[in-house]
Formats: sequence, C-alpha cells, structure tokens
Amino acid sequence: MSTIVTNSRRAVQDHFEPEAMLDPQEQRRLRGHLDQIDYAAFAANREVIGKTLGATDMAKFERLAVCAAHARAEWVGAALAVTEHTHTPSDAEIARLAALRTAYDELAEAYEAMRRMVERGYLSFSANK
Repeated sequence: MSTIVTNSRRAVQDHFEPEAMLDPQEQRRLRGHLDQIDYAAFAANREVIGKTLGATDMAKFERLAVCAAHARAEWVGAALAVTEHTHTPSDAEIARLAALRTAYDELAEAYEAMRRMVERGYLSFSANK
C-alpha cells in the first residue's frame, strides 16, 4: 500500500494495490473482499456519525470556521507579543504558544473531518438551515 500525507499531517493509506504475484482472477476476488470491507466501514461510519452528530448545515460549518479563525489569530497574536521582547521566550510563554497552536490545530482538523464526513456521505448536509 502507498501512503498519502494530507494537509492534516495524518498519513492515509491508499486502498487497493494488487500484488504482482496474484493472477487476475485472484486479484478480482481480493478486490471484491476489499470492497465489502470498505462498505462495512462506510455503513458503520454513516450510522454512528449520523446518530452522534445528526445533520449538519452551513451554520455549523461557519461556527467551526470562525472558532478556528479566532484560535489561529490568538495563537499568532501571542507569538507576535512574545517577539516584542528582546529575550528568549520563557518556558511558560512557549507552553502557552503550544497550547494555542494545539487549539487551532484541533479546531482546523475538526472542520476538515466534518467536511470529509459530508463528502463521503457519512453526514447529511442541508444548505437551507
């Protein structure tokens, strides 16, 4: 399997790559099994995510995007404030920057995850809410 690195720093495995040693009939049989496995994961995601999150709409995406934007601005603003001094940042200042960056990263990842859920059909989306 090959690996794809996404913007989110997560490594995603490509799905089916037939082994050169398998004959075409065995490759088709394996592909059929892998399709069943993929469908089982799709159905599980759709059921669990749908029950947990319900439907989503533009307002939910906007809230998440605005919150991530605020977190990003706070993180960068804090970094700029640290650079106003001519000293090496303290451990506490660095820890605060790391916490702010983590907050931004988590919110941005959640936004991307929710977008992927809609794209993959795990989460229903209504543009009219």
